Amino acid sequence: MSTASSTPLPVDASSHVAVVCVGESMGLVTALGAPLAETESAALGIAGAEGNVAVGLVAAGHRAAWASRLGSDPIATRISTELARRGVDLWVETDETAPTGVMFKDPGVESSSVYYYRRGSAASRMDAGFLSSARLDGVRIVHTTGITPALSPSCRDMVDRLYVDARAAGALVSFDVNDRRALWSREDAAATLTRLADAADIAFVGRDEAERIWGTATADDVRAHLPHCGLLVVKDGDVGATAYAGDDAPVFVPAPRVEVVEPVGAGDAFASGFLAATLDGADLATRLSAGHAAAARVLTTHGDLPPLD
Repeated sequence: MSTASSTPLPVDASSHVAVVCVGESMGLVTALGAPLAETESAALGIAGAEGNVAVGLVAAGHRAAWASRLGSDPIATRISTELARRGVDLWVETDETAPTGVMFKDPGVESSSVYYYRRGSAASRMDAGFLSSARLDGVRIVHTTGITPALSPSCRDMVDRLYVDARAAGALVSFDVNDRRALWSREDAAATLTRLADAADIAFVGRDEAERIWGTATADDVRAHLPHCGLLVVKDGDVGATAYAGDDAPVFVPAPRVEVVEPVGAGDAFASGFLAATLDGADLATRLSAGHAAAARVLTTHGDLPPLD
């Protein structure tokens, strides 16, 4: 671990937690009423793929934890307070010498532009052994994304070790490719994301991002590129999603039609819905439908997280 002051994670923290989601959450500043360069008002919220998945799992009735590091600052308080308010267990270390990351967003219906300020953040200081197999004892699924290894070399080492420790604890490894172009080179991303997705028990990838990273045009092409992944889910936007499990025939479920307000966060919601249905023992078609339903709820609202009822 970093030599910075931190609050250690208790060894028995995993008791009754079904899923642990590991990665960075940040403060989110969203422009209101005008583009970011012109607006005089903005909303402050939180963002982070793994935290989003944890929130979705809790909303679906499962106990989930978010594991990461935060700075000692008001943004960290905002993140931890919001996630706790939504019922997420917090497995968090506090770093007194590094800040919590922040991102700014220009929202749009077709796409949103995002600007990251996360280099050198507290979360980027996660390293190998951040979560030991003892801390993961009893956890059923450990989930992370391709964002985490892109944060720093130590985070990449952490993810590699996480695969080993999760399996030693008897947990499945879930990995969402979730490529972020701004964080690393295409070449580095292509190699690392291939290795991690292909080694996962469950992997999620968008067909369009797979084509951008690996040059794979179809869902079948993605499966050919990742032949060893236990359960591969290829999402194709408003078309639908296809699941590949072993040598079984692929299962496709079309996406429901929704009026899209803002697209960011839908992929995380899909993963949460799919994983929740996995915990429930559902078949593949039901899991895909649950993923689509969770994504649809996020697509119809601004922000990465749907409002609390």
